[in-house]
Amino acid sequence: MRGLRSSRMALAPGMAAAALALLSGCTTATGPQLPPASFVATEEKPSEDYVIGPLDQLTIFVWRNPELGGKVQVRPDGRITTPLIQDLPATGKTPTELAADITQRLTKYVKEPLVSVIVDQFSGTYSQQVRVVGATEKPASLPYRANMTLLDAMIAVGGLNEFASGNKARLIRFNKETGKQQEFDLRIGALLKRGDSSANVKLEPGDVIIIPESMF
Repeated sequence: MRGLRSSRMALAPGMAAAALALLSGCTTATGPQLPPASFVATEEKPSEDYVIGPLDQLTIFVWRNPELGGKVQVRPDGRITTPLIQDLPATGKTPTELAADITQRLTKYVKEPLVSVIVDQFSGTYSQQVRVVGATEKPASLPYRANMTLLDAMIAVGGLNEFASGNKARLIRFNKETGKQQEFDLRIGALLKRGDSSANVKLEPGDVIIIPESMF
């Protein structure tokens, strides 16, 4: 009996270790993962040309004719109205493209107008936003900026809430080459709670981050 009891005691630590490993496996990403991004700021590189979206705030300047420009907001229907121009489509265009459209319209009234468009406050189209949903403090659609990382997005939404299972989070990304969605595992818990730099990844316009709640 004493030998049996001692063998059971010897098995207990092994069983505990196995249980711990099992629990760890439940909270660790096992699927496709993205390469890590650095915590250290690197050289900023320009992203793709910005595409104007609904509710963007614009400044339109017409050289020598300031009264024909001014500050305007893109309406929810994607159009803008300026002096002499009614309901001009703006959504889906770059500032340069919109300036060219305004120039074309103004040639009816002004000789060789020079127009520039500046985006003061941007929301962007859905294809240029990063959306964070699920168990976070402030689910949000964030305008994408050049060299944006997972850490940047999580700071913007206030981190995880108390029920989040951060290491089971997923990132959904549209692959332009294949025309299909790709899904990647994220380890947000490791990133925010342990400062694991390998869990910080670069984001792309249109990414969707999904954070589930823990089951226990």
